[in-house]
Amino acid sequence: MTELLSKQNTSCAVAIVGRPNVGKSAIFNRLAGQRVAIVHAERGVTRDRLVREVLWDDRRFELIDTGGLGQLEAPGDPAILPSERLEALVRRQVEIAVQDALAIIFVTDVETGVLPQDAEVADFLRKSGKRVFVAANKADHAGRDAQAAEFESFGFAVFPVSATHNRGFKALMAAVLPTLPEMENSTQQAPLRVAIVGRPNVGKSSFINRLLQSDRVIVSAMPGTTRDSVEIPFVVGRDLQARHYVLTDTAGIRRAGKIRQAVEFFSLDRATRSIAGADVVALVLDATQGPTAQDKTIASLIQNHRKGCLLLITKWDLMTKWSELEYREALGKAVPFLSSAPAVFVSSKTGFNIRHSIETMDGVAAQISTQLPTGVLNRTLIQAYERVAPPYVKGKRLKIFYATQVGIKPITILLFVNDSTKLIPAYEAYLMGALRKTFGLEGAPIVFQLKQRVARSGTPAKKTSNHSTCPSQPWRRREPGTTRQGRVRLRRKGSPGRH
Repeated sequence: MTELLSKQNTSCAVAIVGRPNVGKSAIFNRLAGQRVAIVHAERGVTRDRLVREVLWDDRRFELIDTGGLGQLEAPGDPAILPSERLEALVRRQVEIAVQDALAIIFVTDVETGVLPQDAEVADFLRKSGKRVFVAANKADHAGRDAQAAEFESFGFAVFPVSATHNRGFKALMAAVLPTLPEMENSTQQAPLRVAIVGRPNVGKSSFINRLLQSDRVIVSAMPGTTRDSVEIPFVVGRDLQARHYVLTDTAGIRRAGKIRQAVEFFSLDRATRSIAGADVVALVLDATQGPTAQDKTIASLIQNHRKGCLLLITKWDLMTKWSELEYREALGKAVPFLSSAPAVFVSSKTGFNIRHSIETMDGVAAQISTQLPTGVLNRTLIQAYERVAPPYVKGKRLKIFYATQVGIKPITILLFVNDSTKLIPAYEAYLMGALRKTFGLEGAPIVFQLKQRVARSGTPAKKTSNHSTCPSQPWRRREPGTTRQGRVRLRRKGSPGRH
């Protein structure tokens, strides 16, 4: 797969680096022009690299936010496992960002002044050989500019800034931009946006790293290692055959009762927004644990946002109890909504089915954009209607006169009916299942919009559409003892009946 995958070009990148809690993410959000990174007073909130393409004074460049260099948690904090060396993993992410970047924005804090940690970061950046610009943050007014001068001892150009008050960034960027080459204007199609979601520690980051064959996101056995939603652009293929993607590695979605820290609330919000902004959502399940109540909750979240969905069953190399078919059947019974979604059984450790996961993402992306031929659409629904008639609801049965597709992403079908209150969820699911089978829409959401036919008098219209694919009468079965027009056959008194 190495020859097929290439990471997004970062030859015109600026990395934001510094010790924890100096305001790196706030500056990242200010320069990016939107609230992208989680900003919180807790130290070590940002752990992975966050990347955004930024337009500043008509110049495009990649901006990289990094985790803080230094101690992440208070000594003795039970949330940190020394054996995992989370600090070393964060440092590795910073090293990669510095290596990829052409210029570095070194963030410091004028309120605290120069600290030993700042000096260590300065030494690290000096050895990189990159152009470094000091953003002395929290210089909220001109009276603090003199305090920013303390950082000139590092030998880098210093610029007093305030992320809170949007102060000083014009001068900072006027110095940074000349060090960057012009980025070529891209003519490529919009990338396929895929959100990777699931419970904490089910293997989301491991899957992405295996897919990209790099330590792109921090992988740890400690649940909750990923806190922000990390967007990762990458390309499959080359030249005219190149296909562009943006993977979003989201924080693990916990049960509401287990969210104890403010940062976890922000992480949940980001994960939810990542689902809303995605074209396709990959729900990651741990094969060794099976579907849990929280998996069902996340599945409902995907369903409510009406997103194309596929399942990534990770750690399949550890599964010896069930076959793929047996697991799939059990999953469909436990979470009915997922019964139609395509499933890929993968192993991040061995690389099993990693390539197939990309092909499945492409397949779901094609499904959600499918245009259904009106004739085939109506014939499929007619046949389904004739196989299984809708049930009576308060003495009346649903009649469908005509159907037409009115939208994609999600696939939206307008049904002209006699009474919009007569379509019950079970029959709606049955009709959707018929469409999935005919058109191969396993991973695509389908939405029915009902329009009740009303005559000028205000009563339901009796005439149906004259469309060639629609029957001359509503889609319904003829009841025993009725004529073609639905009238009851009456026998004369005393006339013999059939025996």
